[in-house]
Amino acid sequence: MARGVLVAVVGPSGAGKDTLLAGARAALAGHPRYRFVRRCISRPATAGGEEHEALGPEEFAARAAAGGFALTWQAHGLHYGIPADITGDLAAGRVVVANLSRTVLATAAARLPLRVLEVTAPAAVLAQRLAARGREDAADVAARLARAAPLPAGLAVTRVVNDGAPEAGIAAMLALLRSA
Repeated sequence: MARGVLVAVVGPSGAGKDTLLAGARAALAGHPRYRFVRRCISRPATAGGEEHEALGPEEFAARAAAGGFALTWQAHGLHYGIPADITGDLAAGRVVVANLSRTVLATAAARLPLRVLEVTAPAAVLAQRLAARGREDAADVAARLARAAPLPAGLAVTRVVNDGAPEAGIAAMLALLRSA
């Protein structure tokens, strides 16, 4: 059986990663070849944003120490984790899709078969989307836009410029997932 692949979805805040992931997840619902990972995050489930497994900081640390995560990272004062059971999905030849931070891509590539889907949009579109979310003030929006970091060299990257209708970005994501 062919080995699976982790498709890491990355991109700046406001690029529309969650929208594209939700559309692709709905389009591929029930298909056994694909798994869309629910991240573990050290924030309450009621905090808004993506659906995630909420863990307190101590619970997150204990799970990490017990080997419960394939990947972990920190961002915006929170801890993020991808469950360790994805390795079974990869061994079974599945395409595992996860929203990752670009800061963990080098580690992911060293441990797992990896393809990267970079979702992006022009700066003006990002700023407009972040302001519309209403979760951050203007200074926080500016800080998020300023912290864009390059992707590590040597990765297989497909870029989707998500500046139009969501359906176009979802179609591009589905094309990558179906070819993975």
